Amino acid sequence: MGQLRDRMEQDLILRGLSPTTRKIYLIYARKFVAFHGRPPQQMGEAQVRQFLLHLICHDRVSAETYRQVYAAIKFLYVVTLGREWEVQRIPFRKRPKRLPTVLSRDEIAALLAAVRRPKYRVLLMTLYAAGLRISEGCRLQVQDIDSPRRVLHVRGAKGQKDRQTVLCRELLHALRRYWLIDRPGPWLFPGSQPDQPISTAAVRRVFKDACQRAGIGRACAPHALRHSFATHQLEAGTDLAVLQALMGHASVKTTTIYTHVGLELLQNTPSLLDQLPLDPIESAC
Repeated sequence: MGQLRDRMEQDLILRGLSPTTRKIYLIYARKFVAFHGRPPQQMGEAQVRQFLLHLICHDRVSAETYRQVYAAIKFLYVVTLGREWEVQRIPFRKRPKRLPTVLSRDEIAALLAAVRRPKYRVLLMTLYAAGLRISEGCRLQVQDIDSPRRVLHVRGAKGQKDRQTVLCRELLHALRRYWLIDRPGPWLFPGSQPDQPISTAAVRRVFKDACQRAGIGRACAPHALRHSFATHQLEAGTDLAVLQALMGHASVKTTTIYTHVGLELLQNTPSLLDQLPLDPIESAC
């Protein structure tokens, strides 16, 4: 894409999108161009439709991947090329509503016990105890730990929004023990290069291996720790509005999905049949 790629990257920066989002958009824009072997200026709605249909019917990409590709190509044509009409009639694929994967407390304890290196164990512990996305946990800095106020600062999260979340006593103790061992800084969890944060890919590999050693047969990703945090908080009686703030959700509607997945809440739901004056089934037979 050459100069067009550089201009798109500049537009992404001006829009204020995160480095991760910018990288994803540029990758998918490049794949779109490579698929047709023509510059975007020489293509339009027909070529965009053909590429998106190929992703759905041939590559069978997930709904989330499709949405990312759609957003990248839309940004390319609407913002960088100024040709909004090329994409305005292309449908935005509806996201299927699936319940999030939630681990039990016993599964999380087994998972953490299966992680050998303290850095990775404490990082996964932080994702669960503070309800963080994997990218948020990887990019934590030592200065983000507010010990006196028992608060963890999350900076530049999704949507470039800062927030504060809970820093429980047990997590604070674990972080202090880890700091005494590794002496990290400025990144709380540095990568192979001390001046860079740990990569999300490395954390995903460790998480996958730990799941296998812990005997967790369900397919899940580190994001399940964030889902588990939200569900367990609701089961413990945390107010929905408080949980919304801790999770950094723009709308409480996003938070309400966790009201449907709390196993303990479901198990403690009163039985309506027990409240009816029914005769035993044996006597009716």
